[in-house]
Amino acid sequence: MFVSLCQVDLMLPNSSSLKEKRMSLSKIKQRLRNKFNVSVAEVDQNELWQRSTIGIALVANKRGFAEQQIQKVVDFIETQDYVTVLDIQNELL
Repeated sequence: MFVSLCQVDLMLPNSSSLKEKRMSLSKIKQRLRNKFNVSVAEVDQNELWQRSTIGIALVANKRGFAEQQIQKVVDFIETQDYVTVLDIQNELL
């Protein structure tokens, strides 16, 4: 069993309130869950309007599949026009 963890620091430049930020994050988290079947949560910078850190977890039976899926998740996040990826940290257990 392999567990892939990813922490992504995001900038949400169009958010002017916590409500707008949470709406944007909710949209991206739901898309990731539906498209990639991963667990997603906001793990840091909860009270900042334009910054967020999300954590993503994936369990797989093959190392290559876990690495490949997390890379697809990151690629998908980077294509979203309402967020800017500032930093990515991956870990495979």
